[in-house]
Amino acid sequence: MSAAVRHAWLAGALSALLLAALPARAQSLADPTQPPPESRLLAPGAADAPVVSAGPRLQSILIGTRGREVAVIDGQTLRKGDKINGAVLVQIDKNQVVLQHGRARQVLTLFPDTGTGGKTPVHQR
Repeated sequence: MSAAVRHAWLAGALSALLLAALPARAQSLADPTQPPPESRLLAPGAADAPVVSAGPRLQSILIGTRGREVAVIDGQTLRKGDKINGAVLVQIDKNQVVLQHGRARQVLTLFPDTGTGGKTPVHQR
């Protein structure tokens, strides 16, 4: 065997060994179908505990053309005047709705109050 052929064969064999070792250094990826790590911090059986609702929950507001306004509360699509749990939907705004149950009014908001009085904070430059 000539020196050039032996050198080429040796280079090929070393390249094959290096390529075979690359997967050993590969980073393992997290399984995207697994629950987040925070869920593992719950006490055993806590995940099976029933969820207690503190009242109706506003999930979405849709405001369309020609005065079409719809709110989704606890999975139910409602318009002004519709009833949910004995309360009447009396007002739909872009971020909140108002339910009236007798004389009592309840305001449900999509987003929590940020303490800025409804104004978006301006970043200082």
